Amino acid sequence: MQHFRMYFIVLLLIPLMIFAEDGSQLWLRFPAKNGISADQIIAKGNNPTLNIARKELSSHWQGQTVELRTDKSLKNLKDGYTIKSVQNNKIVISAGKEIGLLYGVYHILRLQQTHVSTLNLNITEKPSYDVRILNHWDNLDGTIERGYAGHSLWKWEDLPNTISPRYEEYARANASIGINSVVLNNVNASPNMLREDYLKKVKVLADIFRPYGIRVYLSVNFSSPKVLGGTENSDPLNKNVQKWWKDKASEIYKLIPDFGGFLVKANSEGQPGPQDYGRTHADGANMMADVLKPYGGIVMWRAFVYSPSKDDRAKQAYLEFVPLDGKFRDNVIIQIKNGPVDFQPREAFNPLFGALKKTSEMVEFQITQEYLGQANHLVYLAPLFKETLESDTYSDGEGSTIAKITDGTLRPAKLTAISAVANIGEDVNWTGHHFAQANWYAFGRLAWNHELTADQIAKEWITMTFTDNEKFVNPVKEMMLTSRETAVDYMMPLGLHHIFAGGHHYGPEPWGDYKGGRPDWSPVYYHRADEQGLGFDRTKTGSNAVSQYFPPLNEIYGNIKTCPEDLILWFHHVPWDYKMKDGKTLWDELCYKYDSGVHELRDYQKLWDQMEPYIDAQRFMDVQSKLKIQARDAVWWKDACLLYFQTFSKMPIPYKIERPVHELGDLKKIKLNMGHHN
Repeated sequence: MQHFRMYFIVLLLIPLMIFAEDGSQLWLRFPAKNGISADQIIAKGNNPTLNIARKELSSHWQGQTVELRTDKSLKNLKDGYTIKSVQNNKIVISAGKEIGLLYGVYHILRLQQTHVSTLNLNITEKPSYDVRILNHWDNLDGTIERGYAGHSLWKWEDLPNTISPRYEEYARANASIGINSVVLNNVNASPNMLREDYLKKVKVLADIFRPYGIRVYLSVNFSSPKVLGGTENSDPLNKNVQKWWKDKASEIYKLIPDFGGFLVKANSEGQPGPQDYGRTHADGANMMADVLKPYGGIVMWRAFVYSPSKDDRAKQAYLEFVPLDGKFRDNVIIQIKNGPVDFQPREAFNPLFGALKKTSEMVEFQITQEYLGQANHLVYLAPLFKETLESDTYSDGEGSTIAKITDGTLRPAKLTAISAVANIGEDVNWTGHHFAQANWYAFGRLAWNHELTADQIAKEWITMTFTDNEKFVNPVKEMMLTSRETAVDYMMPLGLHHIFAGGHHYGPEPWGDYKGGRPDWSPVYYHRADEQGLGFDRTKTGSNAVSQYFPPLNEIYGNIKTCPEDLILWFHHVPWDYKMKDGKTLWDELCYKYDSGVHELRDYQKLWDQMEPYIDAQRFMDVQSKLKIQARDAVWWKDACLLYFQTFSKMPIPYKIERPVHELGDLKKIKLNMGHHN
């Protein structure tokens, strides 16, 4: 009997051992028992996408009969779908395309996972953007620029012969949140990406992704014709160069008929581009657009440019692109980072949004946390994404939000798009930090529907990823929703920006003044601390970056009294004793902000420790351990910045707040040896 009991216990443990909670399942955690029987799934056709939809239902759907209908009259919904309950409580999912049916299946599975009733459904979904795209900054050698989750998923040396099972898992995860496009390689692109042997490897990935509705794009190096084709140069107006690109496009589309197009970083941070030959960004983009046009391909041309000039770096994309408005082909989209500097914890929005009246624009976000604690800090980015999308540019009067400018509402576009730099690597949990999965999820959900709130998305993700127990869901959601503001407080409050350690961008280095390099790669360039005060004067009497914003924003930002305080040091050089809205001096306000960031983080630790009963031990301990690092880092940031800025303000740190625990001299000696600009 004893023997039998032991055997029985082992049997009980087997399922637990198979599903070790390592985070590898992401938000796709379905009931262990099978779904409905095949006769409860009504679907005509034998298309690979439809077969995936059938398989997801038969494996995981616990509810009523489901019918999948392709209905050409729903073409206006694009990739969207309708979900309707009919007599006998049957659910009918209808869509103009098969991929819409698969998205509809993931929708009802999400309802099931989040315990929303699937009775009396009447849902219509149409995506906010046509192209919902992840940019992978993955290199051909397997490294990832700004990647914090291990090496690249793409095993170029094993392709095309050996295929990792994670390729399909990746495609499925993206399809489940509506992501339909992927750039496989780094914008600092190797010309080798376009070699015939690499294109054959790309074809294998494209074939795996296609049934999940995902199209492949490539980052291309502007010098490819010269490097690979032996042309005398890569001048976009050179007929031989044009012919090389035309032949290359033909070669790509023979292998991958639904290839999406090119992403280009040109004349930025040493990358080659059309300006090397006295040509414009429009000349370069149009040359590529023309060779892709017959196949329906697009060019996403990055606006992240800043020439080595004396001008304020925050102004440069606008200065280069506004004169070219209207000169780009209709299959070119200008890809613009959310802020004018570089994915900072908080930036003013990029003034280029709305400034181009006759050119398609798309946002580039950064999911990977280059400037937000990398894979160590819990920072939920949906509030940052929403802050950008809801920013009113006033380009066409009040209500001209970045969402409306980029989704086709205010600027009718041939194709609309939204992109983000991925945080995905070969780590078992995909993203390095369990909570970083939420940022991948949130980007996909907002790309599909930018009207969802950060709150809704967090609740969905927590319930799907961890548990539906409200004692866990509510406090953890609150932690997520405040986490971005907390990070801003302990790193760079009140509009401070780019005061990180050089190169790897982890940790504080406000004293950084890199001799011999570009001034705008040094923290001192951005904070301008001196005996008088702190902050970058971008008003009319400073760099006049405020002039790039539409009225009334130019006046609001340009006046210290009306400038939002969370951007005051972005736009103004503020005296140390300047009286803030709450009556504190700037110096005291700064001190209290840093201190509150540290205390918020301690509260997260206390909160998380109380969550232990509700979830698995492995993920609980992983997150607990990361929060310890984050709490130590918050104190490091606070001490480094306050002790350094105090050498200018000469004012005491308010006595009510926690005292520094480091010496400035010791902090200046810290040199982390880690992993470049992008």
